[in-house]
Amino acid sequence: MYIGIDIGTSSVKAILLDGGNKILGAANTPLGVSRPQPLWSEQNPEDWWRATLSALKALRQAHPAEFAAVTGIGLAGQMHGATLLDESGAVLRPAILWNDGRSGSECAEIEQREPRAREITGNIAMPGFTAPKLNWVAKHEPAIFAKISTVLLPKDYVRYRMCGEFISEMSDAAGTLWLDVARRDWSDAMLAASGLSRGHMPALVEGSEVGGQVRTELAGELGFDRPPILCGGAGDNAGGAAGIGAISPGDAFISLGTSGVYFVANERFSPNPEQTVHAFCHCVPDSWHQMSVFLSAASCLGWAQRLIGADDVASLIAQAEAETDGPASETFLPYLSGERTPHNDPNAKGVLFGLTHETSAGSLMRAVMEGVAFAFADGQDALLEAGAEIGNVSVIGQGAKSAFWGVILASALDRPLRYLQGGETGPALGAARLARLAVTGEAPADVCSAPQIEKVIEPDRGLADAYAARRSKFQSLYQTLKSEFAGA
Repeated sequence: MYIGIDIGTSSVKAILLDGGNKILGAANTPLGVSRPQPLWSEQNPEDWWRATLSALKALRQAHPAEFAAVTGIGLAGQMHGATLLDESGAVLRPAILWNDGRSGSECAEIEQREPRAREITGNIAMPGFTAPKLNWVAKHEPAIFAKISTVLLPKDYVRYRMCGEFISEMSDAAGTLWLDVARRDWSDAMLAASGLSRGHMPALVEGSEVGGQVRTELAGELGFDRPPILCGGAGDNAGGAAGIGAISPGDAFISLGTSGVYFVANERFSPNPEQTVHAFCHCVPDSWHQMSVFLSAASCLGWAQRLIGADDVASLIAQAEAETDGPASETFLPYLSGERTPHNDPNAKGVLFGLTHETSAGSLMRAVMEGVAFAFADGQDALLEAGAEIGNVSVIGQGAKSAFWGVILASALDRPLRYLQGGETGPALGAARLARLAVTGEAPADVCSAPQIEKVIEPDRGLADAYAARRSKFQSLYQTLKSEFAGA
C-alpha cells in the first residue's frame, strides 16, 4: 500500500493506492491564501502540516487496515514557494508562494549578478521562482535573511516535519533557479547570486528514490504498522505527469488547476528561455520536460462564481452551456495573478472586455472559460516555437470534470484532448506511484503507465475556426493594455 500527498495551493489532497495501481480512497483538506499587499501571495507552512495530518486521518478512518499496511509515502506539491527556516528548524516568516509577483526587480538583479543564469538554469528569471524571493527578503527583510539556515520548498517542509531531514528532488528543485538543470545539481554560481550557499540547501535525490523515512514516533501516532519510507517525490506538474504516464518524450498534458500548465516530456534538457518556456528536470532519472505556465486557470472560474454570486462553479458552467451556443461576445484576460508564459508580466491584470446590457451570468462565465483556453493556446504556440514535439495531450486537474469546457479547450487548441480515469487526482497519484518505485525498485515505465481513457474530446470545427479569429482580439487586448498594467 502507498500514499500520495499533494501539497497544493487551495488544498492538500491525499490518496491511498494499492499494489495494483488502484486508488482505494482519497481525502482533501482546504487551504487559504493570504494576500496582505498587491502582488503578494503567502501561506503559513503550519497550515500545510495541519492539512496533511487531517487528510491522513481521513484516509485512516475510511480504510484502517489498508492504511496501516502502507510502506511508502510520496509527496508532490506546489512549486517555487520559499519556506525559510532558522537553525532550530523554526519557520521565520510566511512562505512566499509561486504566484507572488513582488520580486520583479530582483529577477533583473539575479541575471546581472550571474550573466550565465539562463544558460545554467535553462530559464529566464521570473518572480514566481524561488531565487528572486530570497533576494527580495535580503533587501526588504534583512534581519530575517540573516537568520536563514535552510530554504525548503512546500512539499519538502512537510517531509521535514515527517522525517526530520532536509531533502528535495530534481523536478521541484529545478523551479528554484538555483539548479544546474542539465547536471541535476545545485549551482554554486546561482546560489551566490542570491547570497546563499549549498549549506542552505536540502540534499537532492531523484523523485523515485528514497528520500527519508517517517519518524518512528510519528508513524505510531498516525497509525502505520511500521514507519513508511518517503520517496523523493515531485513538483506538482511532474507528479501529475507520473500520475498519467507522461514520462516518455512527446507525452503531454494540460493541467486545469489553480494555475494553467501545458507540459511536454523530453528525452533531453531542451531550454529556450527567450520564449518564456520552462525547462525543468522530470521526476524520474535522466528525463526532462518543458512547460508553458500561466498563473490563473481553474481559479478564474471560482473567481467568476464569487463575483456573480452563483451557488457553485458547476451550476454556473451549466448556465453558460444553456445560455450560449457559440463564442461569447465578451473577452476575458485571465491574468488575475499576473502572467508567465508568454508575457512574463507580474503586473498583468484580469480584464473583462465588451460588457453590454445583454451580458448574462452564463455568457460571462463562458468568456472566462474561453479566456483560459486562449491562454493555453498562447502557451502551446510558445512550446512549439521552443521546439517541443507534442504527442497525445491529456487533461488533468480540478477543471477536468467539465466536458463543456473540454470542447472549448480542444477547439481553442485545435487538437483532441484525452480525459483519463482518475485524472483529477493528478499529482497525488503520481506521488504514490513514485513511492512504490522507491519501495520496490521497479522501472518507472512499468509503474507510471497511462490510466484508462474515459473519453476523447475532439475540436468542434466551427468553434475552432471562430476561436482562431477571436484569439487575435484576445492577444491585441493584452498588448493594448500592457503599459496601463505597468502603471496600475
